[in-house]
Amino acid sequence: MPRSIAPNTSSPAVERARALFEPDRVPATPRLKDGWLEVLGEEDPTGSHPGQRLMLSSVLPRIYERLWRPLGARLLMGAAAPDAREEHRIALDMLALSSEESVLDVACGPGNFTRSFALAVGDGLVVGIDASETMLARAVKETESANVAYVRGDACALPFRDEAFDAICCFAALYLIDEPMRALDEIARVLAPGGRVALLSSCNRGPLPAGVADAVVRRLAGVRIFAREELTGALRARGLSDIEQRVTGLAQFVSARKRKVTHHRP
Repeated sequence: MPRSIAPNTSSPAVERARALFEPDRVPATPRLKDGWLEVLGEEDPTGSHPGQRLMLSSVLPRIYERLWRPLGARLLMGAAAPDAREEHRIALDMLALSSEESVLDVACGPGNFTRSFALAVGDGLVVGIDASETMLARAVKETESANVAYVRGDACALPFRDEAFDAICCFAALYLIDEPMRALDEIARVLAPGGRVALLSSCNRGPLPAGVADAVVRRLAGVRIFAREELTGALRARGLSDIEQRVTGLAQFVSARKRKVTHHRP
């Protein structure tokens, strides 16, 4: 059963998430709304294309995990698409989570991966962030773990301080973000040295060059098609290393680690 915390009553996890905010990036008094911390107000960074606007619907969160997400995975990855359990295992393997770590789930949707991370980190903290109120409402309703907090915010302007998280996941969302490279800037910024990143996104493999495929698909649906080396190169340019890529169909799983800073004695 979901945890019995009133929607507008704070919890230890919410207070821990609030403590990670960068004061210059959030309102003076971020408010708790329907179980999540609200930092966007009236802003809506979702985008105007059909695929992006669908994320705000009231129907999609109810069918996301059992119908929409499996269908999307099959379309992207074909017959080799992992099922939901296998996809969760892949994310957990990529992030290599340990007890007491802090995890950020970017574009968390209804919290399907957020909840898995919560089980893996024990007394750690998992924060799910999304711009959709309907997705967050479903996430709050379905989450019973006491170490989870949700935030309504912008992936391209994360409200957290530098190096706040030990691990960051962004699965099946980066291709819907209007400015994905800004989102990667933010992910790299809030990731602690030695921290891990796990991404699942699109990957161009068709007969058309990536730029052409991207222009056509993004204009129609708002879905970005990344060139095969685009995300790995972007992570490398932002100082991440140990980059691994697994391409399946028209999708790619990408993991990376932020380098630890070594201080040499004079």
